[in-house]
Amino acid sequence: MTDPAFYLPFIWAFIVILAVSVYVILDGFDLGLGMLFAFETKQEHRDIMINTIAPIWDGNETWMVLGGATLFGVFPGAYSTLLPAFYIPIIIMLGALIFRGVAFEFRIMAHASTHRRFWNVGFMVGSTLAAFCQGCILGGYVQGIRTTNGAFSGSAMDWLTPFSILCGLSVVVGYALLGTTWLVWRTAGALEQQSRRWSKRLALMMLACIIAVSCWTPFLHAPYLHRWFAYPNIIYGMPVPALVAVTGVIMWRSLGREDAVTAFICTIAWFLLSLVGLAITIWPYAVPPALTLWDVAAPVSSQIFQLVGTLILLPFITGYTLYSYYLFRGKVTKADGYH
Repeated sequence: MTDPAFYLPFIWAFIVILAVSVYVILDGFDLGLGMLFAFETKQEHRDIMINTIAPIWDGNETWMVLGGATLFGVFPGAYSTLLPAFYIPIIIMLGALIFRGVAFEFRIMAHASTHRRFWNVGFMVGSTLAAFCQGCILGGYVQGIRTTNGAFSGSAMDWLTPFSILCGLSVVVGYALLGTTWLVWRTAGALEQQSRRWSKRLALMMLACIIAVSCWTPFLHAPYLHRWFAYPNIIYGMPVPALVAVTGVIMWRSLGREDAVTAFICTIAWFLLSLVGLAITIWPYAVPPALTLWDVAAPVSSQIFQLVGTLILLPFITGYTLYSYYLFRGKVTKADGYH
């Protein structure tokens, strides 16, 4: 089929998924570092942790902005339905991200120990709350949005359910694991060894979260159950859990060796496999379980106009991201500082 109204939403769905995936990975590990402040109390180690992300962290939110702008411009029906469904967690998340950003900078300038302690706590709380809200939004999205004639018809608290809380806790654990494996890669000495121990515990917790969410999700809606367990769908879906298991084994072995980067790559793979599982579950719905991509898409002319701009902009964002990570590569020690 060559009708642009049919294939353009496919292209835009890929761009949205790409932006969300990159954001989750890049902002995930620096949110995870904030949570780890609850367990790492040595000021020297905290400063090293901050210095591993100081030159790059504020560029990560660019991908969240890209995903949100794409949703607004290309899938306005989804945007106008999802936003009122998640006003409360979105506002809390944005407030937490703002406070976290302020704490990130102010903790460096605080001279009195009490002031620095306040900003350290703010950095930790803001990171944890932002991650938890993101997971709750994801859980509320997967469990479905009540709509009537294409418009949100539920209540402001529909998103808050046991399933969304489980997803919120799962994202917190996953981001913390991204943070610890990032530290394994980017630090040395006592902090690296401590991060390896943290990573092993968090890997077991995240695997338990993946299993719990995966077992619960198919029973939220009949189409989800059919998508995963009806024949031959079950055969097509089996590589996802199999790859999760294989990746977990590789991660665990790498944490026991002098291997710096493999555990971080495996954690990223877990997140990507989880997103693949999510896509398999809800496809082709943009607002599950009722509105498809085509139901909420903008006119073809608008999609083409925005696609031209995005194809021009996307290489610059990607290039800047890759260059910044390349420029500040390598192990970080207490002698390094970026403030």
